[in-house]
Amino acid sequence: MEIKKENRQWLDTMNLKHPIVIAGPCSAETEEQVLKTAHQLKNTDTNVFRAGIWKPRTRPGGFEGVGEIGLPWLQKVKEETGLLTTTEVGNAHHVELALKHNIDILWIGARTTVNPFVVQEIADALKGVDIPVLVKNPVNPDLPLWLGAVERFYANGIQQLGVIHRGFSTYKSTEYRNKPKWQIAIELKKEFPNLPLILDPSHICGRRDTIFDVSQTALDLNYDGFMIETHIDPDNAWSDAKQQITPARLGEITEDLKIRQQHSSKEEFQKKLNLFRRELDLIDTNLIDLLKDRMGISAEIGTLKHKENVSILQSTRWADILKNMIAKGAKNGLDKEFVDQIFKAIHVESIKIQHQIK
Repeated sequence: MEIKKENRQWLDTMNLKHPIVIAGPCSAETEEQVLKTAHQLKNTDTNVFRAGIWKPRTRPGGFEGVGEIGLPWLQKVKEETGLLTTTEVGNAHHVELALKHNIDILWIGARTTVNPFVVQEIADALKGVDIPVLVKNPVNPDLPLWLGAVERFYANGIQQLGVIHRGFSTYKSTEYRNKPKWQIAIELKKEFPNLPLILDPSHICGRRDTIFDVSQTALDLNYDGFMIETHIDPDNAWSDAKQQITPARLGEITEDLKIRQQHSSKEEFQKKLNLFRRELDLIDTNLIDLLKDRMGISAEIGTLKHKENVSILQSTRWADILKNMIAKGAKNGLDKEFVDQIFKAIHVESIKIQHQIK
């Protein structure tokens, strides 16, 4: 499937200049809270006001949003501030109600993206209504699932599309609420280069103090903008209080962010860049040669084990290798997780090679 350059024109039509800033509370709580937040956001770089009307929850009993009564509040936001509005829809009925209340942009949440049946239901409900739709990445790190959701909308004639990168769930305790796994978003961009890519740093960070740094990383990677949860009283928010910021803080963040150029026409820059790239190409070629040699030795070890009827996996040996490599990597300024992922991939391939030996 090819998404053409023309499919980005809705950004200009709606006057969404780079970087796009979508801001507003995680949840619409009261009419007063929504309108106060919107009026304060009007004085920032915000293009689009967001608020969750329906909130999917893992277990029953939690706050699941105010529902339909909140949609007229969003209409008032547009009337009083001129900001465009957006909310999450989780089924066809939500679509019907959102369209009835003239919501400008819809987004598909991470919990919905994982279910192709529900995505198709929403896409069918939008057939013939070419409204912008932003698709969040699925909860789990599954690129084909994310791509498939986009394709379902495109196949139903939805031309105005974009994606939101909100990170991926993990059982491990990390510095992030949802690990960004930047490479997955980069792969999606490679597949659909003309698809607007928006970052949701609120859900990636899970806390407000790291939102700026993650947002700057996104700009450095040429993202098109942000969706940042913003509340007039974040500490007392009804949902996701720790990751919401005030409109004033949002203004500080957007002012301090550095927007990078995609290219530079300076001759000296191009010369240096080409030299560095040639060095990288040589190193990458050497890496491939080294990996080839390593896998060759793994095959010889596999043959030896097979002859002596020794099991392929030697857990103690593998644990020592990983521990030592992570320690050596740290001494050389390499990130622990980076080294861990590389050597686990190498180990999996070594096991596969040894398993194939008969």
